[in-house]
Amino acid sequence: MTNDSTVTVYSTQQVKRARIAVAAVFTVHGAVTGSFATRVPWIQDHAGVSAGQLGLALAFPAIGASIAMPLAGRISHRFGARTALRGLLALWTLALILPALAPNLLTLCAALFVYGATAGMSDVAMNALGVEVENRLDKSIMSGLHGMWSVGALIGSAAGTVAAHTATDARTHHLVAALVLTALGLIACRDVLDIQSHPDEEPPPRFTLPPKSALIIGAIGFCAVFAEGASLDWSAVYLRDVLDSSDGLAAASTTAFALMMAVARIAGDRIVDRFGAVRTVRTGGVMATAGGLLVVFAPSPAAAMCGFGLLGLGVAVVVPLAFAAAGRSGPNPSQAIAGVATITYTSGLIAPSAIGSLAEATSLVVSFGVVTVLAFGLVLGAGVLRSADRKVTGSAVGEGTTTKSAAGG
Repeated sequence: MTNDSTVTVYSTQQVKRARIAVAAVFTVHGAVTGSFATRVPWIQDHAGVSAGQLGLALAFPAIGASIAMPLAGRISHRFGARTALRGLLALWTLALILPALAPNLLTLCAALFVYGATAGMSDVAMNALGVEVENRLDKSIMSGLHGMWSVGALIGSAAGTVAAHTATDARTHHLVAALVLTALGLIACRDVLDIQSHPDEEPPPRFTLPPKSALIIGAIGFCAVFAEGASLDWSAVYLRDVLDSSDGLAAASTTAFALMMAVARIAGDRIVDRFGAVRTVRTGGVMATAGGLLVVFAPSPAAAMCGFGLLGLGVAVVVPLAFAAAGRSGPNPSQAIAGVATITYTSGLIAPSAIGSLAEATSLVVSFGVVTVLAFGLVLGAGVLRSADRKVTGSAVGEGTTTKSAAGG
């Protein structure tokens, strides 16, 4: 997006409706992920793959997302933000059908590549529109939007758990879920902002390296997502193997971490509005570092659970603010958001395996020492998210308010 983008006028009510609409889009997006995650064991059995082969296949969503995300800006430029989001979200919800149909490793990898590619492109489009709505409202909403994604993931997971408990065929479950979520997504997209690029504006390149600003912002996102992925996947193992807790208490640690993440994101916008993005992330970094230290030196499972809770609170708002900062960091918001998203997706992909490899070479305690160091990186690097704070040019909403597009690609 260049500075000669089309300027569109929206009323206060239109922008408020757009906020609700984009929150619904985030919820739908999260519900797809939750629906898929609960049926992975069924998909593994149906495809007849080993645990190692499944691990290989599960790398393909991140590969597909990383390759496809830069295309989102060009699609938005060509069709407009609303039409682009409508199409990309529908492709993502319908892609839920594919993995359960795969009869072998090769087709499973292909299905998950498509699944990831559509996830990544719709992710960029909805985050860009979220930044645009935030600019026009002149109040922080990105943390709450990502909180709604977590709510959607919980809803999808709950439905998937019921389907698995009743031994429902995943092909049937995912077909029904995909059709319902596609319909809900299309309804939600009706009220998102319809940002159009200027007719004479040069379209963004299909594939390009992310701008330097996105790489710097993405580094902060990398630290947060690494800590998040490590805690989600390894907190239960840590309590069981390091602190000899019961399986039930170990599982509760993971649930507590995820719950603290969701609560912090939903409440995060008010905190960001009051204290600003930099102070919020820096304080969160202090909390996450303290949580990591508590985990590493925990004398009991209860202390470790408190540490994981602090980690969840500390890193929760970093990724939403990283997307917001990327969306305001340069003339091409979609390209910058795609760059940050690629880095965070990569972090989420490598974190679980990196923690496992390091634990095998040393110990889980040492692994979470590394997590603690990365959490402290949030304290040192919070300043790069200064652009996540709304500026005067972001314009508060009023009748006849105008602003430049951040979502047109």
